[in-house]
Amino acid sequence: MPALTDPNLALNYGWSPGESGWGNEMDSNLKRLGAVVGLSVLDRDLATPPDTPTNGDRYLIPSDGIGAWSNRAGQLAVRIADVWEYHAPSIGWLCYIEDEAVLSVYQSSGWSAGIAL
Repeated sequence: MPALTDPNLALNYGWSPGESGWGNEMDSNLKRLGAVVGLSVLDRDLATPPDTPTNGDRYLIPSDGIGAWSNRAGQLAVRIADVWEYHAPSIGWLCYIEDEAVLSVYQSSGWSAGIAL
């Protein structure tokens, strides 16, 4: 397993060539990059996961999330390979909220109200 973790995106790195675990950790890194780079979400006030999500769908989980989204307030939910994966944001992340047409930034107090574009 890698010995180092990037402080912004929590990507793992530092493997030696041929080191065991590289494949699984790299898969995790690539999925995380795909989820958060160029971040755009469908919605941020949907409390219940949709019944028929499509792989690639992304949502910000509100404080009242239930079901699979329970106890994940403020996190990014991403549908990958037919399961939800979750990512905790870091201060400074930017996200386009598609249903509101606003750009929001993650701050110590949570996601901002957003700037209309």
